[in-house]
Amino acid sequence: MTVAGPPGERDPAGSADQNVRWFIVFRVLFNARFYYPVMAILFLDLGLSLTEYALLNVAWAAAIVLLEVPSGALADLLGRKRLVVFAGFLMVLEMAVFSFTPRDQPTLMFWLFLLNRVISGAAEACASGADEALVYDSLKNCGRENEWPRVLERLVRWQSGGFFVAMIIGAAVFDPHVITEVFRLAGNGATFTSSETTRWPVYLTLATSLVTVFAALRLHETPIVRAAPVSVATAYRQILAAGAWIFGSPLALFVIVATICNDSFIRLFLTVGSQYYRLIQLPPALFGFIGAGFALLGYAAPWIARRLIARESPAWAYGVVSIFTLIGLGGLSFALPYVGLIFPLFLGMAMSVLNFLTSHYLNEAADPARRATILSFRGLAVNLAYGGAGILFAGLLRMLRTTHPANHAVNSDDDLFLVALGWLPWIFAGLVAGVWLRLARTIGRRGAGD
Repeated sequence: MTVAGPPGERDPAGSADQNVRWFIVFRVLFNARFYYPVMAILFLDLGLSLTEYALLNVAWAAAIVLLEVPSGALADLLGRKRLVVFAGFLMVLEMAVFSFTPRDQPTLMFWLFLLNRVISGAAEACASGADEALVYDSLKNCGRENEWPRVLERLVRWQSGGFFVAMIIGAAVFDPHVITEVFRLAGNGATFTSSETTRWPVYLTLATSLVTVFAALRLHETPIVRAAPVSVATAYRQILAAGAWIFGSPLALFVIVATICNDSFIRLFLTVGSQYYRLIQLPPALFGFIGAGFALLGYAAPWIARRLIARESPAWAYGVVSIFTLIGLGGLSFALPYVGLIFPLFLGMAMSVLNFLTSHYLNEAADPARRATILSFRGLAVNLAYGGAGILFAGLLRMLRTTHPANHAVNSDDDLFLVALGWLPWIFAGLVAGVWLRLARTIGRRGAGD
C-alpha cells in the first residue's frame, strides 16, 4: 500500500513512478537521433571538408570534457531537474542551428556548425548523471532503490528499440531514392534530390527534441539538503569532495577504471568499424542495418547483467565483460570475410552489459548528496579515456608505418589497419591485468572497502 505524505506534498511512490517513466522517455529521445547513421556524410554533403568535420568533433568532445563535472556539481547544488530541463532546451537549440544553417555561405556555415557542436557537448554534459541521480534518489526516498536494476533493464530495452528505429528511419529519409519510391507507392510522382533530403533526419530529430523538453519538465525534483549557500566556491568544494570520495572508495575507483578500460577500446572500434566491415567484404548498404542490429543486443544485455550482479562480486562481473571485449578484439585482426561480423557482436554485448553494471554499482555506492557529481566523474573519465585510446591508436599506426617501411604486411593502408588491430587485444589484456592486480583484489564482494 502506498502511503501519502503530508497534505500539499507529492506522494513519494507516485513521484518515483512518474520519474521512471519520463526518465526513460527523455533518455531514449535524447540519445536515439535520426541523423546518427549518416552523420559523417551528412556534414560532408552540406559542404564541410574532412578536416573541418574532424575539428567539429574535437570541439564537441572538448565541450563535454570541460563541462561534465561542473554540470554534475551544479545539478547536486541547484537541482537535478533544472540541469535535465536545461539539457533538453540545449538539444532544441542545437538541432535548430543544425536544421537552419544556410549552405550558401561556407564560412558562416562552419562557425554555426561549430556552435552546434559546442551546444551539443554542453547538452550531453548537463544531462549526464543528473537524470540518473534524480530518478535513483526518488526511488531511494521511498525505500525502492533495489528496483534500480529493473529500471535500467527497461531503459536499455527501450533505448535499443529507439536506436533501431532511428537508424533505419534516419538512413531511409536521407536517401532521395527511397523517399521518391515511397511517394511513388503512395501515388505521388514527386522526385527528390539529395540536396532536398539531406537534412530530413535532422528535422525529425528537431521534432523529437521538443518531446525531450516535455519529458524533462514532467520529472519531479528530489529534495536537496544544502550545507552552505550555492556559490562558485561551493561548487568547487563539491567537485573536490566527490573526487576525494571516488579515490577513497576502492569499489567506486575500480568500477570507473574497469569501465574506461573496456569502454575506450570498444568505442575505438566503433569509430573505425566501417573500415573493418569493408575489409570483411560487407557492402556499405548493410552498415546501417548492422548498427540497428547491434542495438537489438540491448534486449539481451539486462538479462546477463542482472545475473552478474546477483553474484555480488563486481570484480567477477567486470571480468566477464572484459573476456567478451578480449574475444571481440582478438577476432578482429583475422578479418574473416562475412564470418568476421561475429566478433563485433561480442564488443556490442560487452558495451551494453558494461553500461548497466557501471550505473548500478556507482548509484548503489554513491553519496546521495554528491550523486550527480560522482556520475559526472564517470562521464569525464570515459571521454578522456576514449580520447586517449584514439591518440594511442593513431600513434600505433604511425609507429607501424615508420618502423616497418619495408615490411610487406604494412605496405597498404588496409594491411596497416589490420596489423594495428592485432595489437589491440594485447594492449587491452595488459591494462586489464594491471587493474585486477592493483584494484580488484581490494574490493572483494560488493561494497567492500567503502
